[in-house]
Amino acid sequence: MDRSVSPDSRRQFLRQAGLGTALAAVAGPAAALPLSSLSSTAMQHADQKKIGFAIVGLGKFATEQMMPAFKETKHARIVALVSGSPDKAARLAREYGVEPKNIYNYQNFDTIRDNPAVDVVYVVVPPALHADFAVRAARAGKHVLSEKPMAPTVAECQRMIDACREAGKKLMIAYRAQYEPFNLDAIARIRRGELGKLMQITADHGRIVDPTGDKADSWRVVKKLAGGGSLMDIGIYSLNAARYLTGEEPTEVTAMEMTDRSDPRFKEVEDRIHFTLRFPGGALATCTSAYSIQEVKRFRAFGDKAWLDLDPATDYYRHHMTIGDKDGQREPQLKEGNQFAAELDHMAECVLNNKTPKTPGEEGLRDIRLVHAIYEAARTGKAVKV
Repeated sequence: MDRSVSPDSRRQFLRQAGLGTALAAVAGPAAALPLSSLSSTAMQHADQKKIGFAIVGLGKFATEQMMPAFKETKHARIVALVSGSPDKAARLAREYGVEPKNIYNYQNFDTIRDNPAVDVVYVVVPPALHADFAVRAARAGKHVLSEKPMAPTVAECQRMIDACREAGKKLMIAYRAQYEPFNLDAIARIRRGELGKLMQITADHGRIVDPTGDKADSWRVVKKLAGGGSLMDIGIYSLNAARYLTGEEPTEVTAMEMTDRSDPRFKEVEDRIHFTLRFPGGALATCTSAYSIQEVKRFRAFGDKAWLDLDPATDYYRHHMTIGDKDGQREPQLKEGNQFAAELDHMAECVLNNKTPKTPGEEGLRDIRLVHAIYEAARTGKAVKV
């Protein structure tokens, strides 16, 4: 998502993208969760060309996290930029060696079909714009990597899936935690039975949203751009973690919301949501998301033999694991890895080897279906079967 979209530039963005008021609808689907570890075959393709990526949206996340990660990839490179800011695009093009002819704006984006250097379009704009650019990219004959949440509505998510399928192109959702070494290690330990039978999970994600002090937060409190509040933005990490730690899909959700509507930040979107997930194997997950608490990005998985804590669990740069059992606690010494580079290389490898991405469109669709079930449970105060 383009995290530097100010209110004025946002209006310009929507005009340029030609989306008008059609983006007002918000809600969303979720995705399938293949939990196999990352492929170890990436190094086998050093002699093949690097897959060319076009970056759509040059906001804070794209420029500070994703684009620098390309310098550590083995199979991916930036070949084109798409932005409503010509000056920013030109500056970044010089930094990343992108030819001036490969700079696009939101109006002429569709001409990217004529650029054979572009294999993948990476959509990093606010969620309500994901479907539009994903569909346009697929129709232009390009594979698609989209940021999460996939889109505000189930219908929009399905539209993305259908467009890529009809075009014969791959669609991957950027669930970076599923490419991050500590998270992968946690999944592997649970699958090996190190915790015994998995009984329950707690997962918490929160931060202070500051739309007036940080322009990268401005779109987050606008529902027709963000699709929702904390649940859609960062609660999805808690939700997705519960799913990939159990390796199952929940059968029932309950939820409670607490939002101070007198707070200008929360005129349109929710602040705090507590939700529970019931899984068919017997595990229960208690999860939270919030836009009004000091930053937290953690989860803990409890088994009948041991527990595993990851705190931080979904940070950009640092992670910390603790495992406890009847004999005490230990801290496995794992090596940090560049989750962004791993994610990009995975997409590139899928294109090179004609493989299905580990986190395809169906994975994003599943999460969004669950997000809306959680919203319904919070609104009605009743358990919702899923």
